[in-house]
Amino acid sequence: MTPSESHSILITQSQISTRVRELAEEILAQHNGQPMTVILLLKGAILFAADLCRHLPSNIQIECLSVSSYHGGTESSGTVTYLDAQLPDVSGRSVLLVDDILDTGLTLYSVSQKFKELGATHLSRCVLLSKKKDRLAEVSAEHVGFEINDEFVIGYGLDYQGRYRNLPYIGVMTLS
Repeated sequence: MTPSESHSILITQSQISTRVRELAEEILAQHNGQPMTVILLLKGAILFAADLCRHLPSNIQIECLSVSSYHGGTESSGTVTYLDAQLPDVSGRSVLLVDDILDTGLTLYSVSQKFKELGATHLSRCVLLSKKKDRLAEVSAEHVGFEINDEFVIGYGLDYQGRYRNLPYIGVMTLS
C-alpha cells in the first residue's frame, strides 16, 4: 500500500464465511434441486463464487464471463464491456449470475438481459455486496450477502487497480 492509500476492515473473513453458507442455502431452496448453470463475473466475483460453489450440489455447471465497467478507476465508466469472444450456452437452463458488487446496476442489468435473450429459462442474481444507492439501471439481486454504504471497497475479489483482491476480508479504501 502506498502512503496515500489506506483501508479499514468493513466485513471480516468470519462474517463472509458465515454469510456465504447462508446464501448457498437460500439458493438451494430456490432452485429446488434443479440443474443450474452458475455464471461468475470475472474478475471480482472469483473468490466469492469459488466459496459459494463449494456449498452447492456437484451437478451444477460453472461458467466464467469476463466483463468490465470500472476499467481501473474507483467509479463505473458507465459502459459494460464483454471481454469474452463467446458467451456460455444457457438455452433451456436455469442460470445463477454471481457478481461481487451491485453498484450502478449496469453490469448485472446488461448481463441479465443478454442471458434472457440467449434462452435462459430462469435467471437469478447473487451478489456479495449491494450498495445502498440509486442505480443507473433497474436491476436487483435475489440473493445479497451484505448491504453496504456507497464507499469504495476492496478485498475478497474486489480490487483497486488490480491490487488487494486477495485480502480475506472486505475493506473500505481511503485515497488521500
